[in-house]
Amino acid sequence: MSDKNLQEEEKEILDTAINPSEKEKEMIDAEMDDAVAEIEQPEEKVELAESEEEIKDVSTAITASEEEKKIDNSSHSDEVEIEEEEEISSSEEEEEDEHEVEEEIDYHALSKKELIAEFKKLLGSKPIQSIKNAAEEIRTEFQAKFSEEMEQKKEEFLEEGGNLIDFQYTTPLKQEFNSLYFDYKEKRNNHYKNLKRDLQENLAKRLQLIEELKGLLNVEENINTTYRHFKEIQEKWHVAGPIPRDNYNVVWNTYRHHIENFYDFLHLNREFRDMDFKHNLEQKLKIIGRTEELAAETDLGKAFRELQMLHKMWKEDVGPVAKEYRDEVWERFSNATKVLHDKRQAHLQEMEATFDQNFALKKGLVEQIAELTKATKPNHKSWQQAMKKVQEIRDQYFEAGKVPRNRNKEIWTIFKEATRNFNHEKNNFYKTQKKEQYANLEKKLELVRIAEENMKKDDLETVTPLMKKIQQDWKNIGHVPRKDSDKIWKRFKEACNHYFDRLHAEKNEAGKAEQANYEAKEAFLKEVSSLKFSEDQKANLQLIKDKITGWKAIGRVPFNKKNIDEKFNKVLDGLFEKLKLNKTEAELIRFDNKLNAMVSQEDDRQLQNEEYFISKKIIEIRDEIRQLENNLGFFQHVPDDNPMVKEVRNNINRQKDQLGVWKAKMTKIRTLRKE
Repeated sequence: MSDKNLQEEEKEILDTAINPSEKEKEMIDAEMDDAVAEIEQPEEKVELAESEEEIKDVSTAITASEEEKKIDNSSHSDEVEIEEEEEISSSEEEEEDEHEVEEEIDYHALSKKELIAEFKKLLGSKPIQSIKNAAEEIRTEFQAKFSEEMEQKKEEFLEEGGNLIDFQYTTPLKQEFNSLYFDYKEKRNNHYKNLKRDLQENLAKRLQLIEELKGLLNVEENINTTYRHFKEIQEKWHVAGPIPRDNYNVVWNTYRHHIENFYDFLHLNREFRDMDFKHNLEQKLKIIGRTEELAAETDLGKAFRELQMLHKMWKEDVGPVAKEYRDEVWERFSNATKVLHDKRQAHLQEMEATFDQNFALKKGLVEQIAELTKATKPNHKSWQQAMKKVQEIRDQYFEAGKVPRNRNKEIWTIFKEATRNFNHEKNNFYKTQKKEQYANLEKKLELVRIAEENMKKDDLETVTPLMKKIQQDWKNIGHVPRKDSDKIWKRFKEACNHYFDRLHAEKNEAGKAEQANYEAKEAFLKEVSSLKFSEDQKANLQLIKDKITGWKAIGRVPFNKKNIDEKFNKVLDGLFEKLKLNKTEAELIRFDNKLNAMVSQEDDRQLQNEEYFISKKIIEIRDEIRQLENNLGFFQHVPDDNPMVKEVRNNINRQKDQLGVWKAKMTKIRTLRKE
């Protein structure tokens, strides 16, 4: 190989070391653990497969069993059968960073429609092999929500008299999800089938290259030709692609072993060997130099990814150096790697302190959700407030930051469990509420029936209290299902409005008549106030009775002007005084007029209260008479003309007269109420 070609190759390797491509970055990331592990052990310790039998064993080492897995399939759902793959590891598959975790999404909080949207987003934006956990969690949550909906529909179906064996249920959303999940499984299966095929093909290529490499030692040809053949094998090796991860070390170490054998073979031609050793030493020194520069890099994640790439270049792209330099360059490379590794570890430890604080914060938030679940009172207002509070806590949880990797699953699990428990209790409450709402619906439908039956009746005295009562009953009955609420309220309101519109119309007409009555009574009152008596006492009394009858005949007046009856009674009192009527007779005439006023106002409650008052007065007077008569027993030997005895007897007579008046009033009011 000419010096010019060597210089060009050196430049290419150096450029690659300093400015790696994106593809190379991805390939190098997978070697992080191997790079760090190599620091702890000598380069020369290798595991070899030297015989043809061992190499054949390697070529058949990959097995990827495929098993059938059914998605839940019942008479109530539209599921399909899809193959479930056994995942296959590639030698260049990217390793997950120590503290890089999957994005936390609370799929339990999403609706079925939102779960489908999130599933579509995953399928369209991320590699199919990277979304397994998210896809299965979405499926679990969707199935749980659909099962809950299906159970509810089943209950309704059975309540309506359906037979369980005839029940079937699906929805467009369910069918859409099934189709998405089928596509996901099909793409995932195809990915792993293709990966398995590609890895096996790449393994076969690399094993064939090893065989060609071994064969170089036995060919009889010009050394220049053999060396070119050797370089071609190296180029093919570099582009041969990834192989199964579990075969990588054995295959690579076998390849490296035969590379070194070839260099030993080149010992016969020191020029080629020394030229390669010198070239390899220069490249490894450049790699070491770049590794040492990475110690100053502030972005440790970027620096460590580049370190992985440099280790891969050291291992696969650059051949061995002269024995006298091997330990020296390896030790220098190891030390430079260890500096960066230690720096990264220190940084991760600092981050761990913050992660521990985040864990404590998130655990506290989870405990708040659990406490809120227990403390929420069984009413709609309390659960609405609790739902708002839980949403605030969830927002704080997702803003709290990362937790230690080894505790991420723990905190995420208890968070989901707490939110699930909260939603379970909330759903149980509203499920119970729904049963109560259906019971309330039956009660309100009964009130609708009563309102519609009575809205056209003319018995206003009976129907009006009834309509007022069912309106109050309506207010006291709780909520009904939302889908029925407006409909039954409209019916009830229309029936009640129809009745009360009629009532108000009639009252308006009655009001006009009452106003006319009031004006008539005003004129009548003036007439009675100026009444003149004759010498005939009997005729005068009859005249007053006729006036009372005339007043009664006029009819009721507006409620707010009923005090005109009191004015009439005062005028009567003045007339009775002029006539000097018997007190009892005057009292009964005045009572007749009072009853007449009550009747004119159509107020049965007032009549009832008056009857109750009279009955109390009768009882009080009887008790008073009984007490006075008992008191007379203390004066058995006292003469009848004793002033004290006379006073007691006179008092008894007065009370008996009053009792007679009250009894007469009771007779009048009872007779009137029976009419």
